[in-house]
Amino acid sequence: MRLRSAAVAAFGAFTLLLAVPSSASAAMGEFQYTFVGLDGTPQQASLHDPASGECVNLPEVSDPSASEPAHSPRNRTTSTATVFTEPDCTGDEFSLRPVTGRGSERLKVRSVVFS
Repeated sequence: MRLRSAAVAAFGAFTLLLAVPSSASAAMGEFQYTFVGLDGTPQQASLHDPASGECVNLPEVSDPSASEPAHSPRNRTTSTATVFTEPDCTGDEFSLRPVTGRGSERLKVRSVVFS
């Protein structure tokens, strides 16, 4: 009888665990970068609370044949940001620490992933 009660309790706990929604993992905060606009002037863009573990192509500079790469990244998120020189998180990479990580105008980027 006790074995049956224990099995029912364990099954109920397992079912409850599956029913509780899990939150998506996100890097809380903002990732900023500068890019050259269509008129040739520098413009700033940012990603707010980006997903963790997913490669993000920076939309304004994702096509190497149509744009210059972005530069001067600022990582104001709670996660490490690894930036890449090419789209799809390829090419050379550089890590920016959480909250205070930054790169100079010489750091050219087209994609980023947050850990």
